[in-house]
Amino acid sequence: MLILIAGPYRSGTGDDPVRMAENLKRLEEPSYALFKAGHVPMSGEWVALPVGAAAGGRGVGDDLYEEIFHPVAGRLLAICEGVLRLPGASKGADNDVVLARKRGIPVWFNLEEVPGIIGTERQ
Repeated sequence: MLILIAGPYRSGTGDDPVRMAENLKRLEEPSYALFKAGHVPMSGEWVALPVGAAAGGRGVGDDLYEEIFHPVAGRLLAICEGVLRLPGASKGADNDVVLARKRGIPVWFNLEEVPGIIGTERQ
């Protein structure tokens, strides 16, 4: 399955690039376990950040960021088959859950709930 990993990226960081990078790393942590279980992990940030940079975006919160960042998740949810919602406050990730449920896409709140994740694959 193509699984969207949703969680805090910008939320609670005060737009501090170091804290945002730490959040991105947390979003990426379950990707290998998902891959080993036969899934394709996906993150909206993996798409939105390079698209924004290619469009000439100057930073978090500028017009291009706002135009691209959250709509990317909506587009990904049109093709994703599941959402792994990581802990932490995030309006964007909460919206991803709402959209997924409206579309009948399963949402998991723990990596262990995702089909195929067993034993040491959680590491």
